[in-house]
Amino acid sequence: MRIETNVTRLLGIDLPILQAGMSWASSCTALPLAVSRAGGLGVLAAGPMYIEALEQCIDEIQSGTDKPFAVNMPLYRKGAEEVLDLLEAKRIPVIIASQGGPKKYLERFKAIGTKCIHVVAGEEHAIKAMNAGVDGLVIVGGEAGGHPPPSLVSTLVLVRSVAKATDGCIPLIASGGFADGRGLLAALSLGAGAANFGTRFMATPEANISEGYKLAVLGAGVSDTRTVGGGLGMIRAIGNRFTDRMLDLEGRGVDIETRKAVFLASSLKMAAFDGDVVEGKMEAGQSSGLVDRLMPAAAVVAEIASDYARALDALPRAVA
Repeated sequence: MRIETNVTRLLGIDLPILQAGMSWASSCTALPLAVSRAGGLGVLAAGPMYIEALEQCIDEIQSGTDKPFAVNMPLYRKGAEEVLDLLEAKRIPVIIASQGGPKKYLERFKAIGTKCIHVVAGEEHAIKAMNAGVDGLVIVGGEAGGHPPPSLVSTLVLVRSVAKATDGCIPLIASGGFADGRGLLAALSLGAGAANFGTRFMATPEANISEGYKLAVLGAGVSDTRTVGGGLGMIRAIGNRFTDRMLDLEGRGVDIETRKAVFLASSLKMAAFDGDVVEGKMEAGQSSGLVDRLMPAAAVVAEIASDYARALDALPRAVA
């Protein structure tokens, strides 16, 4: 099956399905490789990776498929320049950059033909990135796991807002709240050319997170995530003892230094790598409440595409 949009044409993929770059979960070969082979865009998350491991994963993906893949690059990470040098040397097909301005990487990657996608969470940054010359934008709404926008404006509203502001001049990828083909259909109807699926791909055998973390995603309802860490790099995570402690401190208006100490004492690695789902940061989106099965990543891609086709066919048609 193929679903052609401005994003699939830009990236050279068959389906407007992107697997979000998720630290730890897609900081591996298996998940992005499986998604790219299935016709979507697999995304290798460089954020927590040592340079040697990152290079090895890129080599394995490049040798495992001739289809496009992307590397998600948080521009604030330690050793960012060294990582950018590596990505340039490897001539990766797509870079998806976040948490920084596009001028830091844009010229050098466009010069080698890499497609440059920038992550934004509002109209102002979207227009700035578009005017800087990026090839596409990921628009992150409030439902998203990991780092949603501080405003928590919903994806439904935010994507429409950015689509109107950019007036069709740049391909958009909607992110936050998508778990199935009906969500993909909604994203395309808003003016996006693709949807970003993060939490859905956490519940796959290929996702590089602990079994306890995966079970927490499968067991969560749509109202079981919490946003904590305002002013400290807010995250959305499945509720546990860590989020309870943070919500208590925030609710009582405790000073920011005390909150910072508690916030930094927990980490995503604790949940993803060590399996500590009580005290670790189990970052996940509200769409975890729509995920109830562990499935191979390729099967997830196929199911999203077929679900999209059924949903599209079932839509009421306008009559004169």
